Amino acid sequence: MVTAETADDLLEQFLADPVNSTLDLGTAAARCTKALGLQRSVVYLADLQQRHLIPLTDVTSTLPIDGSLAGWTYRTQALRVEESETGAIIAWFPLLDGAERLGVLAVYVPALTAASLTRGRALAMLLAMMITSRRAYQDSFARRTRTDRMQLPSEMLRAFLPPRTIGNSRAVSTAVLEPAYEIGGDAFDHALSDTMLHATVLDSLGHNLASGLTSALALSACRNARRSGFDLPELVNSVDGALATWLPDQFCTAIVAQLDLATGVLRWSNCGHPAPLLIRDHRLLVDALEREPDPPLGLARLLSTRDRQTHEIALQPGDRVLMYTDGVTEARTHDGELFGLQRFADYVIRATASGELAAETLRRLIHSILDAQASRLRDDATILMFEWQPPTA
Repeated sequence: MVTAETADDLLEQFLADPVNSTLDLGTAAARCTKALGLQRSVVYLADLQQRHLIPLTDVTSTLPIDGSLAGWTYRTQALRVEESETGAIIAWFPLLDGAERLGVLAVYVPALTAASLTRGRALAMLLAMMITSRRAYQDSFARRTRTDRMQLPSEMLRAFLPPRTIGNSRAVSTAVLEPAYEIGGDAFDHALSDTMLHATVLDSLGHNLASGLTSALALSACRNARRSGFDLPELVNSVDGALATWLPDQFCTAIVAQLDLATGVLRWSNCGHPAPLLIRDHRLLVDALEREPDPPLGLARLLSTRDRQTHEIALQPGDRVLMYTDGVTEARTHDGELFGLQRFADYVIRATASGELAAETLRRLIHSILDAQASRLRDDATILMFEWQPPTA
């Protein structure tokens, strides 16, 4: 029988052995599970479109994210427990990389105890770190979690995208992008510093490899300026200059925003893009972030002689800001109606009122748009939503 002391010793020995750092995930998971005195474990990762949970460390069935207990754990990031057909107890733990949902972990135990729950959580944290560190260079993760062939422009753009969800104790930012395997010009970026949340949504002209190159260059220029310590106006000018220099025949619309994590002051630049939306106290504040847009990125020197404008507003705790591309509002329902701005905002308001996690709100929203299509999306559809949630005094 494995006691708490022997489990700690076995896990310590596993982590101290450098050979174990090179193990494949299945072997590592099995050895960690044994070291912790657990019966069995299975790692499931969410597919690219977040519809299925795909097993990585066992030969078992794919599970739906909507309509399964494992999916409930993924959707809510909370523990769920059930009894297996063999009489064992299955505890479902979320696999999280910070705020990013990776999938779920099934842990099988003869009986549920405080010790087995603690060890299951420890195993989930350890395996999440292993997955995060390896999926950047191991193609097996991408191949297993794709359900369709990735087109070249999409492959290129996705290499530049950050995790879907990031966050800390003061803010969370989450994004979705469709059609997942055929995106051409849409892209998003978000990042955290000690004092700031940076968020960007881009929509490049066209829907081909040139569009993808434009967005990739714009994202790279944005990150380069941000990491060099540029303020928002300098950052936007830097992206303008990069596009004018390297892709002079291309341009993209964008919202580039910075949120002060301590004060809630939001600053943004609108480069020919649909205005962001502000949701406060379960209400859409109409036109709260509506400002006269500047020319798209790459066209400022051709279309205007004035400097780009930087706008500012003070957010309140709990405010949610939505940045999106026009492929969202121009999608059509089964009846042929435009999905529209109001329907878009109403969905987020209802989800907010129900206490739904921000990442889950966008997952369900983009699925409702896709499932309502009589045919394919007319354009890329990207949504980025961030929420300011400072700690209460």
